Formats: sequence, structure tokens, C-alpha cells
Amino acid sequence: MKTRNFLRTLLALAATAVLPAHAQTEIQWWHSMTGGLNDWVVDLANGFNASQKQYKVVPTYKGSYDESMTATIAAYRAGNAPHVVQIYEVGTATMMSAKGAIVPVGKVLADAGYKFDPKAYIPAVVGYYTAPSGQMLSFPFNSSTTVLNYNKDLFKKAGLDPNKPPQTWPELALAAAKLKASGVACPFTTSWQTWTQLESFSTWHNTLFATQNNGFGGTGARLAFNSPLHVRHVENLANMAKQGLFHYRGRGNKGDAPFYSGECAMATASSSTYASIKKNAKFDFGIAPLPYYPDVPGTPQNTVIGGASLWVMAGKPAAEYKGVAAFFNYLTSPETQAKSHQSTGYLPITLAALALTEKSGFYKANPGTDTAVNQMIRKTTDKSRGVRLGNFNQIRAIMEEEMEQIWAGKKSAQEGLDAAVKRGNEQLERFEKANKS
Repeated sequence: MKTRNFLRTLLALAATAVLPAHAQTEIQWWHSMTGGLNDWVVDLANGFNASQKQYKVVPTYKGSYDESMTATIAAYRAGNAPHVVQIYEVGTATMMSAKGAIVPVGKVLADAGYKFDPKAYIPAVVGYYTAPSGQMLSFPFNSSTTVLNYNKDLFKKAGLDPNKPPQTWPELALAAAKLKASGVACPFTTSWQTWTQLESFSTWHNTLFATQNNGFGGTGARLAFNSPLHVRHVENLANMAKQGLFHYRGRGNKGDAPFYSGECAMATASSSTYASIKKNAKFDFGIAPLPYYPDVPGTPQNTVIGGASLWVMAGKPAAEYKGVAAFFNYLTSPETQAKSHQSTGYLPITLAALALTEKSGFYKANPGTDTAVNQMIRKTTDKSRGVRLGNFNQIRAIMEEEMEQIWAGKKSAQEGLDAAVKRGNEQLERFEKANKS
């Protein structure tokens, strides 16, 4: 009897062992984050995967933003695109025009039973990625904005108040002169010069960067950043460059490193530099709002969004989109958002995450970390909602070229900006022609 029961038990165990385990549905996520930000992406995926058993998000680094976008387009045409891809903000209009290639995030969430409430999000963030109909097109992910970082130790050495950073551009020029007189080789620099000095500059001054509400009104938009105000600002920077007060260090984020090292005393940069400054800087630093011209009516308004969002690619089974929706719902939670905001310097995308961070005492313990948020939570206008143009990446490259001609003294501010507008408008005309229905 005992032998029979033992055999029965063995057979039952054997039958259980061969039963197939319930397979998790994999969600492929392509991104462009490196270094510590890659670790952040992996942590987010691991956190979601540990929170439930039905889905598994698999993050994959696909190169720079440009490389990732190119790879995504190729993969979509080949029929093997990822479920989710991180696309930088300048690619927004291009993704919007890719009819049939993407599924609006608002639809993905709604189909899975999740409610999308635009009022829960920071207006300037969600507004940028929302269609005129009110439907959210992509999921705001690593959203940043422009700030002024400054070296408090060098300020003290120059006789400047380390707790009173320059609020206006005239004040910044005066501070730069004092810093130079004290022996600072690089008083002021900038990263992402087109974003900080023309795009954010425009919205901060409630001035159009391009017609048709900076492209939000349609593909017929044309560039407008050669106005008297823009020329005045770039001319001032060019004069500062001649005096050794402004040092241009190159495109992209090339201006960040000389600030981290303590060589440059002030730098306009992305708010996402916070984590790197805290990790690398061996000096006391401060974070201040982007400077403005006090004689411009309505200034300051709000700065423009940077970073990237997550787009959902078309052609996947409905069951897999439920996993995507569950992942986005996880990313939206106040706890997840607050943790990401505090560790990276990127903006919290929801007001609840902002409130949670404030309640935790993080801003008091880390003065200046609320600067980017305060610049973005203001009510936007048609002129300050952001910049959403077709072929924007090509336009930015043109702007870079022309601004470099200005810094080198080969063109005046008016000549350089006029040329950038003319050449950039040719790109807009091509985009409009290609996307006419």
C-alpha cells in the first residue's frame, strides 16, 4: 500500500514538472540613456518587472537619439520594431507625421482601462506631447528644461554674493566681468546653445521662435528667431565672447564638463545636469533660473521642454499593448516619478510627484533643485508652449553652424540669424511638401 502511494506521488510530481510555466509577455523598450541614466532605465524596468508577473520590460540601448530614431524607422519598415522607443523632443513632429507607424499613448492607456487626466500632469510637459484634440501622443519620460548653474566658490572669490545669482542678462554680463577680473579663465559658457539661447530664450520671453505658434498650428510654420530681440541677445553674447566673458566650448553638452571641473563659473545647461554636478563637482554650486531681459513685457514666462518621450509603435497584438499600458501606469505613479526626479534632475511629469517631493523636504535639503519645476509649472501661452517643427534636427544643425560663424566673428548676429532662418525655412518647406495630404 505504501509502495503504491509512493509511486502515485512520484507520478504526480513528474506530471507537475512537465507542465509548461506561464510565459511572461515581453515588452521591448529601446532607449538612448548612457552611464548613470542607463542604470536609472534598468532600475525602472526591474521595478516594474518585480511589481507583477504577467509582463517583462526589456530595455535595450540603441545608441544616441539620432541613431535610435534611425534604427526604429528601419525596424518598423522591416516589421520588427520595438513596442516602445525613446525619441528626443525635436523628433516629435516627425513621429506625429508617421501615420500608421505609432499608436497614441492616450489610446493605449484608454484601451487598457487606465484613465488619462491631463490636469494631473505639469502643463508645459504634457502639452508638448498632446495633439490639438487633447489626446496624448507619447509618454513624457526624461523631461528637462534650461537652467543656470553657477560656482558659488568662484562667486565668493570674485566678491559676488553666492546666494544671489544673476537674474537678468545684464547682471550676468557684469558678474562675468567680475569673475574674469578675479582670475577666472572662463566666466560663462553654455551647452545646447540653440536650445538654451534661442528656443528657451524665446519662450522665456514669450516671443515666437517660429510662426503658427511655434509649429503647433500646422506644418506651414516658418522660423522667426531673427527678430530684434533675438539679434540683440546674440549680439550681446558675441560681444561677451570678444571680451573673454563668454566661452563657446562646442555643440551638444560640451559646455557641461568645463563647469563640472570648476574651469567655467557659470553655464546655461539642462536641469538634468544636477546628478552629474553633485557627483563630480568639488565645489559648492547653485542652480538658478535662466536669465532674462527685464525690459521685455511679460518676461519671464516659462522655459521650453527638452529631453525625450516614449512612443508606442504600431503593429503589435492587443495583449502586448496592455503590458505597455501597465508599464506606463507604473511610471506615472507619484512614488516612481518623485524618485526619478530627485535622482536625475529631470522634471516630475505629474503634479502629485511634485507635491510628494516637496513634502519630503527634498527641495529644502537641496536648494535650487526646484528651479526647473518652477520655470515649467507656469501657465503656458501660444508663444511659450514649446517648439514643434518638422525636420527640426536638420534645422538645429543649421542654427549651430550659423551661431558658430557669429562667435568666430565671421558674421554679425543679424547676418547669422538671417541665414539660419532662410536655410531653416527651406527645411520646413520640404517637410510641409512631404506631409501634404
